[in-house]
Amino acid sequence: MPSTSNVVSTFPIQILNLLCPVKCFEAIRQIRWPNGVECVKCGSLEIKKNGKHNSQPERQKYECTCGCHFDDLTGTIFEGRHQPITVWILAIYFMGLNVSNSQIAKELDLNISDAHNMATAIRESVLDKKPDPVLKNSVEADEVYIVAGHKGHPDAVEALGREGRRNRLRGAPGRGTLAKEKPPVLGIVERGGDVALFMLPNVQIETIEPILRSRIELGSLVYTDEYAIYGRLPAWGYQHKTVCHAKGEYARDEDGDGHFEVHVNTIEGFWSLLRSWLRPHRGISQENLPHYLGFFEFTHNVRRRGKRLLPALLGLLLSP
Repeated sequence: MPSTSNVVSTFPIQILNLLCPVKCFEAIRQIRWPNGVECVKCGSLEIKKNGKHNSQPERQKYECTCGCHFDDLTGTIFEGRHQPITVWILAIYFMGLNVSNSQIAKELDLNISDAHNMATAIRESVLDKKPDPVLKNSVEADEVYIVAGHKGHPDAVEALGREGRRNRLRGAPGRGTLAKEKPPVLGIVERGGDVALFMLPNVQIETIEPILRSRIELGSLVYTDEYAIYGRLPAWGYQHKTVCHAKGEYARDEDGDGHFEVHVNTIEGFWSLLRSWLRPHRGISQENLPHYLGFFEFTHNVRRRGKRLLPALLGLLLSP
């Protein structure tokens, strides 16, 4: 997978230009094809223009020497949608500001179901396309539990043998699971680097081990709390140091240099950011939670906010 930095576009997008379809399509072309229009089938640069789209005159059509016919939106999540491209890009901009689906609907004068479907498509595409970096050097690992039921999924509620809830879902005490409607989220972060998030069915060895092996470089030093599963990290090929929260220990200076290097404060601080990000989106279902986690992981790793985040999101969504 490419690194996060490879999907960050530097194309200067002015927010007011998003209201102009011509400017929108110019931005899409420059972000999608910075070296010139490429065939979506064979990648050739031997392209000629082939008229305009019938209902969107700003949308250019092309023909390749291989016989392929395509346009500015072919092969993207915007293809075949009934909402104008200006609405889609503004929706992406608002999502980067962490605006809820209902508020996006109000701001863009959309039906709430249309806004929900657009936001879901965007989050799913981000989850599918985002880079999956391998973390190394000093890495922290921890888990948090997010209350998430089956809001908007009546079939899943019926399968549990209960009626739908009117009041706020309250998670079961103790370590959560998907079945308890309190799914665990595993977070791993490289100090000074990227973070990776995973919604898990439970916090057992067979669930956590494959993720750590695939996403942390062998030989890295992994910091965790005292949870017993992490005690197997040396057998999996990692260095391992722990702090014992049960004994009131949150940071330790192990080498006597005055720097308390043994801690998991980085990932625990990240949990505060994640909870704040999820708070406006009340009642996220466990079916949709991975989409929200993937979106926040990407926005956190590209280290962009506000209007500076929009080119990065567009660059990712327009990537092959």
